[in-house]
Amino acid sequence: MAALADRLPPVRGKLIEGAPLADITWLRVGGPAQVLFLPADEADLARFLAETPRDIPVQVLGAGSNTLVRDGGLPGVTVKLTPAFGQIKADGLRLRAGAAALDKAVAKAAAKAGIAGLEFFVGVPGTIGGALRMNAGCYSAETRDVLVEAVALDRRGRRIIAPRDELGYAYRHSAAPDEWIFVEAVFEGRADDPAAITQRMDAITARRESTQPIREKTSGSTFKNPDPAVSGGRSAWQLIDAAGWRGRRLGGAMFSPQHCNFLINEDAATADDLETLGETVRAEVKAQFGVELEWEVRRVGERS
Repeated sequence: MAALADRLPPVRGKLIEGAPLADITWLRVGGPAQVLFLPADEADLARFLAETPRDIPVQVLGAGSNTLVRDGGLPGVTVKLTPAFGQIKADGLRLRAGAAALDKAVAKAAAKAGIAGLEFFVGVPGTIGGALRMNAGCYSAETRDVLVEAVALDRRGRRIIAPRDELGYAYRHSAAPDEWIFVEAVFEGRADDPAAITQRMDAITARRESTQPIREKTSGSTFKNPDPAVSGGRSAWQLIDAAGWRGRRLGGAMFSPQHCNFLINEDAATADDLETLGETVRAEVKAQFGVELEWEVRRVGERS
C-alpha cells in the first residue's frame, strides 16, 4: 500500500510525516500527525484540498489552546496555518484578520485603531480560526457579537464567504460544516479612544490572571456551562466543585484548585489521563445532580 504522503498532491508549503504535536498544544500531550501540512498561502491550501483524494481525512489544528490530541495521534492530514494566514488590517471601524492571527493580537490591533468591542479577545486563548469555529468569547461577549463575515475553504478548495447570520451561532457553537477551514474574518466595532479601549483590555487580563491558571499546561474551560434551567443556575465549575473534584487528580491530570473547570497537565499526564479524568467528573456530576456536562475542549485523534 502506498504511503499517505505519496498520495498527496505537490505543494509549495511543507508536508511533514509523523510530525509531533504535543509541543504545539497547550496541554502538551498527544501523539503525532500522520502528515502535517503547512500551506504557503491560501492558494496553496485551496489547491491541496481540491486535489487530495476524498478518502484521506483532513482536519485543521489552530494554536492547540482548546484541543486535546489523543495519544494515538491524528490520522490523515493535519493542516496547521502558517503566518501567511495571520495578517491583521484595520479599515475604518472594520478589522480583517487571518485565521492564524492570535485572538489577543486582534484585540490589540483593534485598540490601536480605535475600534471598540473586540476587547474580549484579549481574554480568549487561541486563534481567530478557533474563535470562528466555536463562537469563542468571555465575560459576556463572544465572536458573533462583532463578526461581519467569515471566509473559509471547503473540502474541494472552494472559497466561501459566509455572513455571520449564516453560521448558525449559539453558545460555544457554530453550524459551519466540519470540513470548512476558516482562513480569515471581518469584524466591526465602534469608535472609541485607544487609551480607554486598552484600559478595558488590561482589566480583562488582570481578572483572568487572578481567577484562572493561565500559566499551567491547560486548555481553558473544559466543559461548557449547562443550561441554567437544567443546572439550577449553577455553572460548570460550581457543579464540579460541589461534586468534590476541585484539585483532585488522576495520574498526572488534575482539575485546577484555582478554577475547577480547568483541566491541567500537572505531572507528565497523558492525553488518556486527561480525558479519563474529564469523563469521570462528567459521570459524577450526572450521578449527583442529573446534569450532563458537555465538553468544550475539542478531543481529536485516536486513543493508543
